[in-house]
Amino acid sequence: MIAALADAAPEVFWLDDPTAPEPAPPLTGPITADLAIVGGGYTGLWTALRAKERYPNLDVVLLEANTCGSAASGRNGGFCDASLTHGYGNGLARWPDELATIERLGTENLDAIGATIERLGIDCDWRRTGELTVATAPHHLAELAEEVSRRPGAVLLDQDAVRAELDSPTYLGALSDPGGTALVEPARLAWGLRQACLDLGVRIHEYSRVTALHSGRLTTVSGAVRASRIALATNAFPSLLRRLRLFTVPVYDLVLASEPLSVAQLASIGWKNRQGVGDASNLFHYYRLTRDNRIIWGGYTPLYHFGSRINPAYEQRDAIHNMLAEHFFSTFPQLEGLRFTHRWGGVIDTSTRFCAFFGTAHAGRTAYALGYTGLGVAATRFGADVILDHLYRESTERTGLSMVRSRPVPFPPEPIRSAGIHLTRWSMSHADAHAGHRNLWLRALDRLGLGFDF
Repeated sequence: MIAALADAAPEVFWLDDPTAPEPAPPLTGPITADLAIVGGGYTGLWTALRAKERYPNLDVVLLEANTCGSAASGRNGGFCDASLTHGYGNGLARWPDELATIERLGTENLDAIGATIERLGIDCDWRRTGELTVATAPHHLAELAEEVSRRPGAVLLDQDAVRAELDSPTYLGALSDPGGTALVEPARLAWGLRQACLDLGVRIHEYSRVTALHSGRLTTVSGAVRASRIALATNAFPSLLRRLRLFTVPVYDLVLASEPLSVAQLASIGWKNRQGVGDASNLFHYYRLTRDNRIIWGGYTPLYHFGSRINPAYEQRDAIHNMLAEHFFSTFPQLEGLRFTHRWGGVIDTSTRFCAFFGTAHAGRTAYALGYTGLGVAATRFGADVILDHLYRESTERTGLSMVRSRPVPFPPEPIRSAGIHLTRWSMSHADAHAGHRNLWLRALDRLGLGFDF
């Protein structure tokens, strides 16, 4: 292990917080509810909150297998992006005729999140910083220039301009999106939504893993809920609807958090506007500042395990964390000597269309949203409203979208699934190393509108 990681705790920085709430009691015995929600991440919490805001008289119960926000919602980078389609390019390729509407709805959704945080007084360091997508290879410049030409509001920065924003010798230019992204402390956002739900009368039961769904009845180890409507918000974890299990795969993403930068260290890299940053590679890094000027640094190597296995042991990988640290100091050599305090990982769900999909079961009494593919911090609120539209049979601008009415192509069963994912990841790495050249496999996936991303 490199020296900078020697003292890094194998814990999630965002969850290592003394303000974390005490767990709610597990469900015991049978209960009834108008609406039962499975999953206490962003999708489930937004569904509960929006249900009480839209239909105040509903009796809502939420069941979480661990604690609210303990999975992807509490351990991500905190990038709250307006895009509902995992980026403008993906949306343009799939739904060009309705993209203007989707983009507007995404911006309205992001604005509503900020307004909710302000109205509820959630202390989660919400900042509309915008985002930089930095070019670290010559072929990135042409790709970013093409995207800027199609993407409203985006600006192309040359090398001097981007290094005036954030100084790295690896930067050749950047796409700047000054308004489409906010940064947030992800666990504190989840905890704030949780408290808002409790304040509105939502009954939350943590450590209450749902083991079965049958005829409007949810069963846990120590209790059961019979509900008129059920919302499924389990995302990366196996769906209670078995037919959905081939539509997503769980992917692990690993992350580092540095110690706080000194005034001199921060001055050496600039970053006065505190934007979120990602590089333009297929296998990309994402990074941002925290409120106490740490750097959160993650991404690059999405990890899939045969059989879609999920295991907490996969959250710690010495080789990957070491590689991330090496990449960090290659990007910011002026920060040599900085140490990392936390190292962790988390599992997200990815779909073949790279963004969320929606649907119903049980004659419309059950609804779901999943497949956010690593860009769900904001999109989950939109997904929650779609779930409620479906459950309560409301025809809205959302439900009229092809994006909402269609589903992705499923992943194949094993062992083809694993072989295809690993071939795709290898091909993406090969493209990064060879001026962006997409081999026959990637070009075939492009033609079919399929892929693997995070």
